[in-house]
Amino acid sequence: MKAIEKNGKTKNTVDSDLFAEQKDLSSRMDANAYFRKLKYWLRTGVLVALVIPFVALSVYFHFQFTFTLKESANLNLVAIAESQRNTVDLFLQERVLNIFSQFQSKEFSFKPALHTMESYLRNLRRVSDAFIDVGFLSEDGTQISYAGPYPYLQNRNYADEEWFNTLVTKDQNHYISDIYLGFRNKPHFTIAIKQVIDGHVYVMRSTLDPDKFYMFIRTMSQEQGIDSALINNQGIFQIVDPARGKTLELSDFQPAKSTGSGVQEIKIKDKPTLIAYAWLNETPWALIVREPLNISHGKMYRTRQIIVISTVLILIIIALAVWFSIGVLIKKAQESADTHEQLQLQLRHASKLASVGELATGVAHEINNPLAIVIATSGVIRDMLNPEFGLDARPENIIKELDAIDAAVFRARTITRQLLDFGRKNPTLPVPCNLNRLIEDILQGFKQRAFVVKNIEIKKQYDTNLPEIMAVPDQIRQIVLNLINNADHAIDGPGTITIATASDEKQVRVTVTDSGKGMTSEQVKKIFDPFYTTKEVGKGTGLGLSVSLSLVKSMGGSIDVQSMPARGSSFTVSLPIEITEGMNDAA
Repeated sequence: MKAIEKNGKTKNTVDSDLFAEQKDLSSRMDANAYFRKLKYWLRTGVLVALVIPFVALSVYFHFQFTFTLKESANLNLVAIAESQRNTVDLFLQERVLNIFSQFQSKEFSFKPALHTMESYLRNLRRVSDAFIDVGFLSEDGTQISYAGPYPYLQNRNYADEEWFNTLVTKDQNHYISDIYLGFRNKPHFTIAIKQVIDGHVYVMRSTLDPDKFYMFIRTMSQEQGIDSALINNQGIFQIVDPARGKTLELSDFQPAKSTGSGVQEIKIKDKPTLIAYAWLNETPWALIVREPLNISHGKMYRTRQIIVISTVLILIIIALAVWFSIGVLIKKAQESADTHEQLQLQLRHASKLASVGELATGVAHEINNPLAIVIATSGVIRDMLNPEFGLDARPENIIKELDAIDAAVFRARTITRQLLDFGRKNPTLPVPCNLNRLIEDILQGFKQRAFVVKNIEIKKQYDTNLPEIMAVPDQIRQIVLNLINNADHAIDGPGTITIATASDEKQVRVTVTDSGKGMTSEQVKKIFDPFYTTKEVGKGTGLGLSVSLSLVKSMGGSIDVQSMPARGSSFTVSLPIEITEGMNDAA
């Protein structure tokens, strides 16, 4: 029978240890799953919180930067067009002055001879090789003197030419014509100067070579990919790069006439092109500057590419930093939580062992009684077996004495088992518990007999309709035992401890009230602090209430305290009937 009991006990112990290992493994798995979710959501949340504003700002600044660079490229091309326009205006003004100065020369006469005209031409060509020839016209439009490569133009009448009619009829002293073919049937343009002498109109005019003029304009376009041209107000090319068009052809772009300068983006042969224009002051021509968009915005594209790559790299670095930093933080938090959980378990166990230590005195007394019975009875058996005493040593008498020994041993075993069960680490899952029965287990185990010795009366006010709650019995016992021990220590001499239970729709309550010395309000504020105690040195660990509060909170409950000096104290533990998920983790 003892062997079966021993084997049964061994099997129960193995099952309990196996269950504890499984429960601990399940708890660790739950904790790991929680921290994995926490790490995922933290990473996601922080990355979203960082990335969205960063991306939004990057996109905003990207578009602002692109707009600024485009405007800069546009303004730069307009500045080039205006600069070249001013240079062309200056060139034409100088040519006008060159011709006008011939009226002021010493050789001037109203009927200049051929050698005089040739002298005029040499003077003009000395300042610019663009001059082709020079002629002197009377007021009826006849070219009375001429020097140049086209001698057949001598005595030609230009009265029907637009440039001559405009110069004579308008209130202006010079005129610059468009490019035209004229009598020589070659592209050229005319600069004519009018002088009124003694009421008669005299005109000196000179023609300029468009090719020489084009070479002059070409020298102004130093930047790669930029070419310049001149068009009149009908959009006809006056000066143009042969690769781009032909003189006197219609241009593929005609600028607005209402503004002095501007820029537009157009497509030429399906290629995006940026064109800037500036209207001349000396003649109704527009200087247009053309640059392919991939060249004009090339710096912008390269800079934008660098910015995009830099932004992506920064974003990746931030994301990696956040990712690994949160991983490290969560790992440390998990390690800290594991350490905290272990410390909590150790603290609870230490409190339980402290309570066990307090029970040791009573237990020793309870064990000594059956031990005394064993010693006395074994002495009787020895006397019965000694013939000198003449006692009745029949087997039935000896068996009767042995039964008394067995009863004493079983009583001692029950006491030690209760003590060991209470002190053992015994993590279990929550099960349906009745608080009234758990309190009775504590009182009937040790405390009730100890209170009789101390002359402390235990009053029980149980709610007979108390509902069961899902809880870990060992934790409930530890909480109630801590409160009973505190009540015991608070009573000096005879006193009363009242244990009451009650319930409502959501909670069950256990109230332990003592008639002890009570506490001040300052003491009440500190009683749940670890290692704080109102007991004398050596009589308390200061862990009982701290551990009890931790256990109650893990179940979703609370502890209320009411106390006054010399009036006793009352501790009420409120526990939800449906214990929350945190209960499982605490278990």
